[in-house]
Amino acid sequence: MKGDFIFATVVTIVFALGLLYSFSDVPLNDPWVVPEKYKTLKNPVKADKESLSLGKSLYMKHCKSCHGKEGLGDGPKAAQLDTPSGDFTEEEFQVQSDGAIFYKIKEGRDDMPSFKKKIPDEEDIWNLVNFLRTLEE
Repeated sequence: MKGDFIFATVVTIVFALGLLYSFSDVPLNDPWVVPEKYKTLKNPVKADKESLSLGKSLYMKHCKSCHGKEGLGDGPKAAQLDTPSGDFTEEEFQVQSDGAIFYKIKEGRDDMPSFKKKIPDEEDIWNLVNFLRTLEE
C-alpha cells in the first residue's frame, strides 16, 4: 500500500513538471552552440565530382526524409518533428563554417539524430557537408 502511494506521488510530480515545462517560455529552438574547435575546423575533403556524388547519396539515404529532396526542410517526416528541420538553402545555414555543419551532423541534438554510428567514416560526413553546400538558393 505504501509503495503504491509513493509510486502515485512520483507519477503525479513527473506529470506536473511535464505540464509546467510544456507551458513555460522555454524556446524549442535555442541557438545550437558549436564548440570553437569545430567552428574553425577546415574540411579536408575537396568538393569534387566524386565527393558531391557520395554526399548526395548519403543525403538521400539519411537526410531527405526530414529535410526534403531539395533541402528545404519539407521532407515527409518534417511535420512529425518537435523542432523545425532546417532549410539548407537559406543563408543562415550556408554562412556556417564547414566545421560547424560537420559537428551538427556528427553530434545531433533534439530531433536531429547523431550520425556518429550511422555514418562512422568522418570523410563521409565531410562529403555530406560538401553536398549540402550545393543546396544554396
